[in-house]
Amino acid sequence: MATTDKTSATTASPAAKSPDAGKMSGGAKKATVTMVGMAIMIVTTILSLRGLASQAEYGYTSIFWYVLSAILFLIPFSLVCAELASTYTRSGGLFRWVAEAFGARWGWAAMYLEWMTVVIWFPSVLMFGAVSLAYVFWPETFDTHLASNTLYTLVIVLGVYWLSTFNCFRGMKNANKLSTLGGLFGTIIPGAILIILGIVYICTGGENFIPTDRSFWPDFTKYSTIVLAASIFLFYGGMEMQAVHVNSMQNPQRDFPRAALIAVLVILVVFILGTLAIGFVMPEKEINLLQSLLVAYNSLWAHLGCPWLGNVLALFVTFGVIGQVSVIIAGPSTGILAVGKAGYLPRSLQKVNKNGVQVNILWIQGIIVTILALVLIVLPSVQSAYQVMSQMATVIYLVLVIMIYCAFFRLRHTESLVKRGYRVPGGNFGKWLVTIVGIGGAVAALVLSFLPPGQINTGSPVVYIAILLIGSIIIVSIPFIVYAKRKSSWHDPKADFYPFNWMIEGRKPDQVSKWPEGYVPTQAEVDKAFQQEEQN
Repeated sequence: MATTDKTSATTASPAAKSPDAGKMSGGAKKATVTMVGMAIMIVTTILSLRGLASQAEYGYTSIFWYVLSAILFLIPFSLVCAELASTYTRSGGLFRWVAEAFGARWGWAAMYLEWMTVVIWFPSVLMFGAVSLAYVFWPETFDTHLASNTLYTLVIVLGVYWLSTFNCFRGMKNANKLSTLGGLFGTIIPGAILIILGIVYICTGGENFIPTDRSFWPDFTKYSTIVLAASIFLFYGGMEMQAVHVNSMQNPQRDFPRAALIAVLVILVVFILGTLAIGFVMPEKEINLLQSLLVAYNSLWAHLGCPWLGNVLALFVTFGVIGQVSVIIAGPSTGILAVGKAGYLPRSLQKVNKNGVQVNILWIQGIIVTILALVLIVLPSVQSAYQVMSQMATVIYLVLVIMIYCAFFRLRHTESLVKRGYRVPGGNFGKWLVTIVGIGGAVAALVLSFLPPGQINTGSPVVYIAILLIGSIIIVSIPFIVYAKRKSSWHDPKADFYPFNWMIEGRKPDQVSKWPEGYVPTQAEVDKAFQQEEQN
């Protein structure tokens, strides 16, 4: 997941009430996103260099895992998110998608899980940032020892996170600029350089450390050695964010699948070639999840006689992490704030400062990140702590993904006649295919995520599994507890969140809508739903 700085929900104002209420939907729209533009948006959302080292351990088998994960996850999930985003265009994002299908309780849980995926992601990406910063110095032996030091990593993780948070309190204008520059200099340029260096290295006679006798096909009987492959699902995360722009395409039914295919091919090429570039110069037994990307840069540049450029690239990557974190600090919690104002968070957590920043939520977020970062103390190495945080984020994200697939499937039944800007191709067969493939792949990856990886020393398997299992159960349970404790006083009267279709129609989420095809509710129906919600 390259970045998750897009907010998934925004508050709806009374002006959001449809001016065409009671009429059949239709009319021309101005296209603002081209097919190529959509492909670029998807690529920039998903691409990241952070996880390449974890797949480099598989050598040429990594190609299989990248392609399989794209088929089982990225492609079907892209199509499903595009349909949901183009159908439910009112504020709320995935909160509205899931709530339309299963009710507000589950919609709130989905929104919360997306936020927590990013919160858990913070310690892992900052661990990577700490290691990148260590490799800015010289010599490499010093870098290696510093990057492996638990106290150093903990100080950098918490220091960068809290400085970014305090900076965020001042507003997001500067953070957004930093994120744009970070994406360019911290991901795009280093990624292109990594691939070019790998190609030059092989073409100029560099020693290839990837075993050539290993099969392209993985050994599925060795479960512990394929655990790292499950993390690829998180690499591909973020499609639910860009799918909201599908309605801005002139012909989404034709152009979105093409854009998604172009994006998938570009992403696969970058991931595969970047991973192989690391494997070319790193013996399998020496690959480290956090350090190998930086070591690979040093080795590739050393092959060309200028190893010091590896330190420069480490600086670029560090800058990219800081830029990414600085804007993502507030992004997901902005969605939580918007939904919370509709009555799902206590009023104390809805407060914003003079810059419009949700400071109380950010304090809570920071405390959670700090607690999670302390896993560095109980695990045997920085690498094992990084693996635990990455896998926990993967687990939470996969639970969210399964919820979205289930919402898509149910809404095709309960609201089949609602106008869709884009529809998953293949009719009923297509619906079943993407659901079965998507949920099946997510469940398989979810199960694998709880197994200790054979390539990494994570200490006691019991402690590793317990941290993942107990942590995941607690995180998934919290939104349901908060929902059960909610009060009518939590609703902000200024936040008129547009009602769900089932509320307007006066039915339950699991009941089939009786609205005719393309029906848009009247203003009176919408107002009535608003009044009933306020009474509840």
